[in-house]
Amino acid sequence: MTPIEKLIPHRPPFLFVDEIIAETDDTLTTRRRVRPDEDFFKGHYPGNPIMPGVLICESVFQSGCIFLAKQFAAKGEDLSHYTPVLTRITEVKFKNSVKPGDELIIDVKLKDSLGRFMFLSGLVRTADNRKVLTVDFGVALVDASSNGSGPPPARPTAQ
Repeated sequence: MTPIEKLIPHRPPFLFVDEIIAETDDTLTTRRRVRPDEDFFKGHYPGNPIMPGVLICESVFQSGCIFLAKQFAAKGEDLSHYTPVLTRITEVKFKNSVKPGDELIIDVKLKDSLGRFMFLSGLVRTADNRKVLTVDFGVALVDASSNGSGPPPARPTAQ
């Protein structure tokens, strides 16, 4: 299991973060190397392959999840009891396309929190400093014992 896989529930082929490269109390920076053999390039677009924007956004959301996992760990809490669920995406701006071989640098920053709701911002740029995307997003931490279709199962109470 990779260090990233120890922090978040995402797994290949739907894992879009390779490594953490920097962190502070309120920010995290990750890297994603975009391999030329990625399956999505076969159909998006043949002859002019471009990484789909939703997958670039997903790399930001996964980086946000990594950030939250590290924040919880620093407080002695275990994020594995929760599933991070995207609740809001706003202010998405695409600036440049991502091509095979590009290296993405993904910055996420915590803007605000309210209980188990977190509000973050993200910026993606290439290693050669081309701005790719900016986005604001919200995440709710849902009890992992629930599948999201209803309330979590009742917990035993002391008698």
